[in-house]
Amino acid sequence: MTKDNTNDLTHFSDSGRARMVDVSEKATTERVAVARGTILMNKDTLKRIRSNEIKKGDVLTVANISAVMATKRTSDMIPMCHPLPLTGVEVDFEDGTESDGRASIEVTVTAKCVGQTGVEMEALSGASTALLTIYDMCKAIDRGMTITNIELIEKRGGKSGHWLRSKEV
Repeated sequence: MTKDNTNDLTHFSDSGRARMVDVSEKATTERVAVARGTILMNKDTLKRIRSNEIKKGDVLTVANISAVMATKRTSDMIPMCHPLPLTGVEVDFEDGTESDGRASIEVTVTAKCVGQTGVEMEALSGASTALLTIYDMCKAIDRGMTITNIELIEKRGGKSGHWLRSKEV
């Protein structure tokens, strides 16, 4: 028999109803979260992105802007997230080649704030939206692109302190 973990989840009230967690008693600290994800594509698609040959425009510039916009609007998209006053957002792109020979772009988003709750969802939203933007801008030439491995890789600040994804996960 499995244990009911409803009481362990902070987004549920004692009666089991969804709620936004009250963070008013939490300490205000610097919060940082880093998330990443990857999009797999044909080698020619990556070549065309890098040489700015995609008809919709400069793919990585638009994806960068979409990531920043998504971090700022996370609470509008995810119902129980608090609106946060972000102090910074960084977006990085790294090309790669996968074991199956497909090209890839890894997106890493770092979100920061000084507040009473963390910015993990903001970093994850930013990475996800950047990847979706790349897909949207390139789908006319490569509908087989695959978005994969969206994950939190680090978080700092708050009561739980520092967390870093281990290599084994």
